[in-house]
Amino acid sequence: MNVGRWAYGVGGAAGAGGAGLFILISCAAPKLPLGDPQAEIAQMLAHSAANWNAGDLAAFMSDYARDSLTSYVTGGHVQYGWQPLYDHYQAAYFAPGKTRDSLTFEEVRVRPLTLDLALCTARFVLHSGGAVVASGPFTLLLQKRGDRWQILHDHTSSDPK
Repeated sequence: MNVGRWAYGVGGAAGAGGAGLFILISCAAPKLPLGDPQAEIAQMLAHSAANWNAGDLAAFMSDYARDSLTSYVTGGHVQYGWQPLYDHYQAAYFAPGKTRDSLTFEEVRVRPLTLDLALCTARFVLHSGGAVVASGPFTLLLQKRGDRWQILHDHTSSDPK
């Protein structure tokens, strides 16, 4: 086998067709804006906390994908579906007479996985009267749908007391 001739032939063919291949790939690339997932998701979470603190459960839940596959893991249990998650928050935190602590998110880190999927790790902190009453790490899997990110999966843990 004549390696020199083979390498030259491959290089020559790639050189001639390389520009055409680049143009073809450029034209076929999806037209999705790159944006800044870290900033966009951090801003989404800040709005989410503000909605929680304002007592607006519908706005808080609008950050979750509204479908039956949305999943929430906490306390050793898995829950599927947007509506069951909404019902859980309504009963536990938003029902008349319930007290709801003030929510903040800290240490938000985002790792883009694809143009429209991202992994977010952060910490939630619930405050009451200036004292921390609950906190813990969480992981979100988010998908960009249109111009906004939505939560597909939420795994939340609580710090030991």
